[in-house]
Amino acid sequence: MQLQTTFTGTPLRDHTVTVTSRATMNYAAAIDDANPRYLDDAGGKAIIAPPMFAVAATWPVSERIHAFLVGTDFPREVLQTQVHYSEHLAFHRPLRPGDALVIRGRIAAIVPHRAGTVTVLRFDACDRDGAPVFTEHTGALLRGVACVGEGRGAEDLPVTPAPPAPDAGASACWEESVHIDRLKPFVYDGCTNIHFPIHTSVGFARMVGLPDIILQGTATLAYAARALTDREAGGDATRLKAITCRFSGMLVPPGDLRIRLSCRRERADGADLFFAVDSGSGRLLTHGYALVGG
Repeated sequence: MQLQTTFTGTPLRDHTVTVTSRATMNYAAAIDDANPRYLDDAGGKAIIAPPMFAVAATWPVSERIHAFLVGTDFPREVLQTQVHYSEHLAFHRPLRPGDALVIRGRIAAIVPHRAGTVTVLRFDACDRDGAPVFTEHTGALLRGVACVGEGRGAEDLPVTPAPPAPDAGASACWEESVHIDRLKPFVYDGCTNIHFPIHTSVGFARMVGLPDIILQGTATLAYAARALTDREAGGDATRLKAITCRFSGMLVPPGDLRIRLSCRRERADGADLFFAVDSGSGRLLTHGYALVGG
């Protein structure tokens, strides 16, 4: 199988979604996040969504990408080979129950990879007034798919700061362990409506070559976002402005996530946070970066 880089720029049909308090609260429950900003509406207080709820808002498009591609002969069979490769989210303002979002997307980049081809989708979510809410770049590795032509679009992808050298005075290092029991992939699936059978069907997972069901990559990143928000932003999710990572491994539950902040670097408008997540069997997330506002 092969994929032409000329498909870069292909637009997707718009997707509309109305954010509900039930959906945002369920997302918080999916990652065991009791932050009152997500759950406590007593006295008419306005709640917000956990930042990573953005991936649940765009999932209906990612799940059925073949149905959203506009006017193209994109080879749909290559989509059967994809695995989640990277994630980048920029938050322009918090997601809130009641938001009516229009999500516009396109194929932002197609580039060669030693194991196949990486495609990156860009989603721009705007509210009913057209104001931006979040921007997502989500990358998929198409395993064994040859990239035909020079890569396109990489120059337009978000650039994250490089971590400082080890001798540059790294600070605020910490590590947090999160236990993932056998039911967690099922809970995350049910509470977020992000469904893919490698996370809930042992038979399907083994059929595609996995040893067992695995924890969702976005769940792993969401646990990291929870820890970073609590430890580096005082529990104030509105200060989380961006988060990104590359997915590099799998966790077969039960097991433990080890979330490690390797460096916090101050900047004029907040702080750069560099992090990784691993388990007893290896690294799960690499190139982890988040920006927290001051």
